[in-house]
Amino acid sequence: MAEHAARRCCLGWDFSTQQVKVVAVDAELNVFYEDSVLFDRDLLEFGTQGGVHVHEDGLTVTSPVLMWVQALDIILEKMKASGFDFSQVLALSGAGQQHGSVYWKAGASQVLTSLSPDLLLHEQLQACFSIRDCPVWMDSSTTAQCRQLEATVGGAQALSCLTGSRAYERFTGNQIAKLYQQNPEAYSHTERISLVSSFAASLFLGSHSPIDYSDGSGMNLLRIQDKVWSQACLGACAPHLEEKLGLPVPSCSVVGAISSYFVQRYGFPPGCKVVAFTGDNPASLAGMRLEEGDIAVSLGTSDTLFLWLQEPTPTLEGHIFCNPVDPQHYMGLLCFKNGSLMREKIRDELASSSWSEFSKALQSTEMGNSGNLGFYFDVMEITPEIIGRHRFSAENHECLRQRFWPLEEHLTTETSCRPCSWNRCALFRGCEVSPKSQISCCPNPGSVSGL
Repeated sequence: MAEHAARRCCLGWDFSTQQVKVVAVDAELNVFYEDSVLFDRDLLEFGTQGGVHVHEDGLTVTSPVLMWVQALDIILEKMKASGFDFSQVLALSGAGQQHGSVYWKAGASQVLTSLSPDLLLHEQLQACFSIRDCPVWMDSSTTAQCRQLEATVGGAQALSCLTGSRAYERFTGNQIAKLYQQNPEAYSHTERISLVSSFAASLFLGSHSPIDYSDGSGMNLLRIQDKVWSQACLGACAPHLEEKLGLPVPSCSVVGAISSYFVQRYGFPPGCKVVAFTGDNPASLAGMRLEEGDIAVSLGTSDTLFLWLQEPTPTLEGHIFCNPVDPQHYMGLLCFKNGSLMREKIRDELASSSWSEFSKALQSTEMGNSGNLGFYFDVMEITPEIIGRHRFSAENHECLRQRFWPLEEHLTTETSCRPCSWNRCALFRGCEVSPKSQISCCPNPGSVSGL
């Protein structure tokens, strides 16, 4: 009996920019199973780079929604083939890349509730989406919609006080506004709009899962103080938007039992609970067990700095989200778009695609890099809004030609410019850092060797 109980577990899912990943955790919080599907490696037919499609304008960035579904199919089939005992799964939850949006076509809910266990998910959901390539957090194409939204509510600071952030191009409300303006037919045929997190939960639930407070506060649509949609913001983005979004719920909500599809195909117990999925950044705050005053740095596809806040003071830079652990509190976040992909690009260009060579170059330079400083933004950065590679000497002269700098100084400046921006955490004036505060770093394995 004890042996049987020891196998009981929960599953955690991550629908991120570059992969879908699963971990199984037992009652003692031991991870005893994990697997992942990398989009660029395992799903070549979708033609992504870094898990996304960057369009010709250099601003529009999307991902194929069916790629995410197929990745889930692959993992579940691998788990089944390995003999994983799904009957022991008590509950599951997960995280999704923030801000990305999925547009369910009219009739999709009927398909979700009547899935056949004889077919894979991606085979049955082919016709369930109004648009097949979904906007994701790397998109910067909605500047016009951002300005319209801010003007509607009385300016950027007013919007920040209302929703926790000024208007940002990647935020979901502005993406929805762009879709409505440029493709009104697709919008009119949409019965539900999900975030990536609630989309993933919907697959397991067999019906449309609600958006949670924490991920929902990265949309420029949610009033973070009272956790309801802002009617002014909804109206500025698109008509009938509230009914397409549904009511938001606390991030720890049990949204229902698992779909009968998973019971019949994989052997999940009918009572397996589906807990609301949230955004990857809120999930990091919860998973790292931050407390008030603690600060965490996550080095991934994007680099983020986040912290627990009790009383938020929204500004024009950075973001305030609803706290995923305690709905009465908040979290502050700074996000930098040029993260691990930028580091990997510099590694490939200057260190023969070798993290070992990259690390040797870093170790051969002195602390402070002799005053030389570089900023590497191959895609439009979020904070500050700038693009390009900019290198400055100790005399504050910009070095326009790459060949004037030794290899070691390029690599050192690429890794040292980000902490300069992290000093902006002082913007979150609701945070009090005490001697007991902890600063934690959560690297993306394999992408930041040498840091």
